[in-house]
Amino acid sequence: MAPTRRRASDGLLARVNFPLYAVDMLTSRHILVAGGGGSSKTGVANGFEIYELYHNGSHFCAEEVLRHETGANVVMNFAVSNGGRRGYLCAGQEAHCQMYYVQPRVESEEDGNGNGIVDGKPAPTERPHENGNVRQRNVHSGVEPVANGHKPAATAAEILRQFQRLRFDIQAADVVQTDFLKSAEPLQRVVRISGNGRLMATGGTDGKLRVWTFPQMTLAAELAAHTKEIDDLDFSPDSKRIASISKDGQGLVWDLASGKLQHKLQWQTPEGAKYLFKRCRYGTVEAQKDQYRLFTIANPLGKVGRQRGFLQHWDCASGELRQAVAIDESLSSLAVRDDGRFVAVGTMFSGSVSMYIAFSLQRVLHIPHAHSMFVTGLQFLPITNEEGPPISSDTEAAVLSISVDNKVCIHSLPQRRTIPAWVAIAFIVIMIFAVFVLCSYVGI
Repeated sequence: MAPTRRRASDGLLARVNFPLYAVDMLTSRHILVAGGGGSSKTGVANGFEIYELYHNGSHFCAEEVLRHETGANVVMNFAVSNGGRRGYLCAGQEAHCQMYYVQPRVESEEDGNGNGIVDGKPAPTERPHENGNVRQRNVHSGVEPVANGHKPAATAAEILRQFQRLRFDIQAADVVQTDFLKSAEPLQRVVRISGNGRLMATGGTDGKLRVWTFPQMTLAAELAAHTKEIDDLDFSPDSKRIASISKDGQGLVWDLASGKLQHKLQWQTPEGAKYLFKRCRYGTVEAQKDQYRLFTIANPLGKVGRQRGFLQHWDCASGELRQAVAIDESLSSLAVRDDGRFVAVGTMFSGSVSMYIAFSLQRVLHIPHAHSMFVTGLQFLPITNEEGPPISSDTEAAVLSISVDNKVCIHSLPQRRTIPAWVAIAFIVIMIFAVFVLCSYVGI
């Protein structure tokens, strides 16, 4: 089956005024993106944005909820965890991990001027912060509204009025240094929070895998995992293992209880060429919550131009490679849907996005040139999120993509047509009856 191309209603959701490096879902319908221009005095902001996502009957739309600026500290990576009535945001800022408390508040009604009323009081429009500002919906932040090229079937107010609208208070909490490279400037490259919300893992330029208790952020284990900087980490869905990949070419799986190496990811590279793992993600097996898969992407080392990258599926019990598909250029990002059914990859040179069926690695969606530069992050819209119901739409799956081109985009897989079960059963019965009649006619 040929992969589906972009739907006419897909594409640009929002355009911010700084490069984007990380994306995740804060709730089942709230997107969190982060990035910035760095510490240099370029006038490019650093921080993150929260958007509320909805479907208006014809396409997805996003409305800005909050903008938080982080001063001179660019946010290159982050992880989120919902701890009941309060959420946690752990953001990588240079060699440190800064925790923020994310407190949701219900906006239940409006005053006569269209301003939100929260708990009987006017909602604040701006809160000062120790290294920046938090801005709410009615304060312009430089974000351009995007009509997505279509006349809306319903206005944002009409759609969002159906829900309890949320605002978010952001408060800086603890900060810990997570990278200690001495030969150059230390930098945290990745942070992840376990599915059970009890552990946090960080990796950076010193090659050490550090595991922290969460949300206390006290160091629980430090593993000399790699000889070069760590590019990515991911906890297994049962929070018993963690995968790490690095620029030293190693892909490793660790047992968290013992701190010992469990598997080393090895494969036969094409023509004996040198490949480096770029990203790793676990995904559950559909309808089997106690089973999961490990996916990685790998790129050729030291070759110029558009070279073939690989999307790989590993057996978690044996650590052996089960499947691999070649892609016509190097890959930059990877995501797995929360139910484990779909995998998405973003490319390095053309800024394209593709979606695959997880168990077969069959490509079902391809969006060429989704971005003008390399894709820095991908995130599927959840369908099993405990924080709220999934967004109702006419799509089978939808994935968000971001890039240093400042754009937030969405790409959806239309519902694939299947034959209803009753039609298939009726067809079988008719065929059996026809064969019986034919055999009776010829005297068999």
